[in-house]
Amino acid sequence: MKILIALLAVALLAGAGLLVAIRTNGPAVLNALDRVTGGSRDVALVARTTYGEHPAQKLRIYAPADAAGPLPVFVFVHGGSWSWGDPDDYDFVARAIAPAGFVTVLAGYRLGEDGRYPAMLEDTAAAIAEAARLAPQYGGDPARIVIAGHSAGAYNVVQVALEERWLAASGVRPAGVIGLSGPYDFYPFDRPSGEAAFGSVGAGPESQPVNHARADAPPMLLVHGEQDTLVKPRNTRVLAAALDQLGAPVETLLYDSFDHNAPLISLASPWRGSRDVDDAVIAFAQRHTEVSVPVQAQTP
Repeated sequence: MKILIALLAVALLAGAGLLVAIRTNGPAVLNALDRVTGGSRDVALVARTTYGEHPAQKLRIYAPADAAGPLPVFVFVHGGSWSWGDPDDYDFVARAIAPAGFVTVLAGYRLGEDGRYPAMLEDTAAAIAEAARLAPQYGGDPARIVIAGHSAGAYNVVQVALEERWLAASGVRPAGVIGLSGPYDFYPFDRPSGEAAFGSVGAGPESQPVNHARADAPPMLLVHGEQDTLVKPRNTRVLAAALDQLGAPVETLLYDSFDHNAPLISLASPWRGSRDVDDAVIAFAQRHTEVSVPVQAQTP
């Protein structure tokens, strides 16, 4: 019995230590753990490329190994309070999404001083446009693109989808938008991250996604944890209410026990599959990118 108790204590300490490591080192730890426990899932990195001269303006493109025919495209933008983050640490997102039949693109953007508003939005729009342009080279269909992001990345994708000027020049219209733990209504800026990324350039209410809600917005899935103290779940509720009031298609998933990072962690092994976040994200993306087959007229 003492040995069993000791083993249980070790397991609990190891689990606690892992969670601390994830909170400290974040995506890089998740990425390594996912690779070890989940394997490649027959997903291949097919391109490392850039869409600008800045080192952060990079794209990593993944595809399922046995892809057949043009596949829809899933573009993911990382979080990190607009001050840190690297798409190379987010392979686990590609391994979660690509096996469901998506060419998956991980996009970076300028951060910190270089990425001050509106630079992070300029980059996100440019990354989406470049992903659409490159998609046919890697088996993707540029007409069927879903854009997604976590935290600051969720802000980026939702803002460029709602404020029409960002994607207007490229002609890209997302088939769907997914926000995980995103800030959508945080003006006036009362946190250091918001002040650093927005405050010094005079950004005002126009920088907030909630103020660009429109009836013809792309369908959205907004996921949030009720225990999120970094980005309060009211952000999702307020944006969803604004879209719903206008008749725009919006779905929300609010999890009682989730904190800020839990929706993202749910896309990585060993959590992937034991939670329904990955299923919900994939189902939403598939539903809004499926190809309608025309009905053949019957010959009399």
